[in-house]
Amino acid sequence: ELGVERRFVPESCPRAVRPGDFVRYHYLGAFPDGTRFDSSYDRGSTFNVFVGKGQLIAGMDQALVGMCVNERRFVKIPPQLAYGTEGVPGVIPPNAVLHFDVLLIDLWNSEDEVQVQTYFKPEKCPRTVQVSDFVRYHYNGTFLDGTLFDSSHNRMRTYDTYVGIGWLIPGMDQGLLGMCVGEKRIITIPPFLAYGEDGDGKEIPGQASLVFDVVLLDLHNPKDGIAIENQLVPESCERRSQTGDFLRYHYNGTLLDGTLFDSSYSRNRTYDTYVGKGYVIAGMDEGLLGVCTGEKRRIIIPPHLGYGEEGRGKIPGSAVLVFDIHVVDFHNPQDSVSITVNYKPSNCTVLSKKGDYLKYHYNASLLDGTLLDSTHSLGKTYNIVLGSGQVVLGMDMGLQNMCVGERRTVVIPPHLGYGEDGVEGEVPGSAVLVFDIELLELVSGLPEGYMFVWNGEVSPNLFEEIDQNHDGEVLLEEFSEYIRTQVDTGKGKLAPGFDFEKIVQNMFTNQDRDGNGKVTAEEFKLKDQEGKEEHDEL
Repeated sequence: ELGVERRFVPESCPRAVRPGDFVRYHYLGAFPDGTRFDSSYDRGSTFNVFVGKGQLIAGMDQALVGMCVNERRFVKIPPQLAYGTEGVPGVIPPNAVLHFDVLLIDLWNSEDEVQVQTYFKPEKCPRTVQVSDFVRYHYNGTFLDGTLFDSSHNRMRTYDTYVGIGWLIPGMDQGLLGMCVGEKRIITIPPFLAYGEDGDGKEIPGQASLVFDVVLLDLHNPKDGIAIENQLVPESCERRSQTGDFLRYHYNGTLLDGTLFDSSYSRNRTYDTYVGKGYVIAGMDEGLLGVCTGEKRRIIIPPHLGYGEEGRGKIPGSAVLVFDIHVVDFHNPQDSVSITVNYKPSNCTVLSKKGDYLKYHYNASLLDGTLLDSTHSLGKTYNIVLGSGQVVLGMDMGLQNMCVGERRTVVIPPHLGYGEDGVEGEVPGSAVLVFDIELLELVSGLPEGYMFVWNGEVSPNLFEEIDQNHDGEVLLEEFSEYIRTQVDTGKGKLAPGFDFEKIVQNMFTNQDRDGNGKVTAEEFKLKDQEGKEEHDEL
């Protein structure tokens, strides 16, 4: 009788051989005395055959039924179920009992279809693979017995392809349909949907079932545009970005599977760029339009609007990009200073002008509300001469025509503030600044071009009054003492907000025309006298 000994049975046996199945197996054939007469191992290829269709000796046809892949059986076949009384001349004698050590490698049926087993699926699956989509995935490819024949992991590069248009074997085209990014599935493909009778000519033999353990990393369609998911939109949004605006924003850049490839936060600096002018990838150019300051949004960019087939740096080719952005501020190069009056006293007749000496409090912040500086925290006012270049140009503009007690908010674009460089450690480059200002004191300045004026009539003997020792020459000490006396007695007024010594030195230098440190009567002239002489000369 036929003898079957099951020497090894795998723990998992999802399928057993039935008549009509196609099998691939290795075997050793020997006589009872141990003499070997045949071996598939010696030929370096499995024995491939249909079971139960008369293509095998009867004993083997029976012995293979019920076997699992990776099962090993020791089979004793009597001659009446083998080669009978005739044998095989030169190989198997008549009436020979045959022993076979059989290891089943592969098993399939012509009625089989692609089998898909999903063993991980993300909670969120906004999109699944459809025909004509382009996918990037990793895989391990094995035979049914677990032998590895290929792996994208070993190459450290995803397999990138279109689905459903014939770029893949038919079974993989089917097995990838319906997958989510991040999903993991096992796809089992019968040979007639894989590499068929001939194999691939390299690693995959003919008639081999293939098992692919796949994780989908990326998915897009060539017809895709960008996708925008609003995560946070401020309640107050007075202005939205337009083409030509300059934006400062933070971002985290990831691939669809969540792999981080870049982050402005890690550099502790915003990304600053013009929008709609090609300074960034096309998808970002589009995704940054229409944002508010303080807005957070997710921008999903297909590769044809990102870095294309080649990729860049840590970004692989054909990768979908996901940017989570936070808009810090934006402006337009055509912007001027924006002034909002928050409070104005009823008596507001004296307005600030160029040359006035101002004392004011301020809170300075960025557009996103980040506090930069505050005079309140210092416990003292900020004091300037308006229009003298002591503050940024935007502040000089924002303090014009203001009355004591008035409060206003002044928004200053960077080209009227601290420009592209900012102030290291204090003000970021290209930052829009917001000043909340309260004017506390105003001292009217002198007419433009004057550092000192008389409050009354000018003495006709002015030079003689300044020349105290009457030697016909005025030194700096004499000049300084005389000017101080005029200011102290109210006869004259210096431009407010400037250092007395510097003003006097400047006035004296203007009079000392030959630069010898002394002023003579011939050199000495009042400002209106200088103007007349210049007019006459002209």
